[in-house]
Amino acid sequence: MTIIASLLRAADLPDSPTARLDAELLLAAALGKSRSFLHTWPERIVPSDAALTFASYLQRRRGGEPVAYILGQQGFWKLDLEVAPHTLIPRPDTELLVEAALELIPATPAKVLDLGTGSGAIALALASERPTWKVTAVDRVLEAVALAERNRERLHLKNATVLSSHWFSALAGQRFNLIISNPPYIASSDPHLAEGDVRFEPESALVAGVDGLDDLRLIVAQAPQYLEAGGWLMLEHGYDQAEAVRDLLLTQSFEEVHSRTDLGGHQRISLGRLPC
Repeated sequence: MTIIASLLRAADLPDSPTARLDAELLLAAALGKSRSFLHTWPERIVPSDAALTFASYLQRRRGGEPVAYILGQQGFWKLDLEVAPHTLIPRPDTELLVEAALELIPATPAKVLDLGTGSGAIALALASERPTWKVTAVDRVLEAVALAERNRERLHLKNATVLSSHWFSALAGQRFNLIISNPPYIASSDPHLAEGDVRFEPESALVAGVDGLDDLRLIVAQAPQYLEAGGWLMLEHGYDQAEAVRDLLLTQSFEEVHSRTDLGGHQRISLGRLPC
């Protein structure tokens, strides 16, 4: 018989700042319990089927597979989202986009567009916080569209719509008060693509040309055609791309252009407002 505490001690995941957390999340999922259960009842016996499931999870994690993909879910903002290997794993730094949108856009009726929605994280977080907003989420990957729609339905967010579109391709004639995006922004030669959890994430959602700016250039250049006067464009980008993205926004005559820092102190998002 194996108890919870001994299973966690024997987890033997690669040494990392999240190794203990990873083991707890995987064991809690195998047991169908919360992490708090593990700490409250460390001497509880683990059923054999749960122990076998935990062992299979550990093997996958030792191979580098992200916990979010193993469990098929990830928390973002106040939401629990289904995730899958054909979409990026939502990260805490991206919540900065949500914070900026809620701060700068009045809590009155507005039309919002999330480009490259993936799991739907940004769009659904905004829709959950602003019931009067009409949020459109688009992605060119059909599996991502289906995944975001499942998340929308499960969260009962009737003010959000998920569509198939390669950036603006399916949105002719529409205009929005806010366009927001976490697009691919990694350079094709970046060595980090072969390291850590990123190895398991879809390259199409990560890489954007030689300098990582290809998709950001396209979005900034085309966004004015789809923004209402006075509308905001908000973009996540790489830790060292803020100046380049601000220059792109200024070239397109956006005003109030600035960047904001993430939890690690890096300028992670840049934004600007279309002139009225």
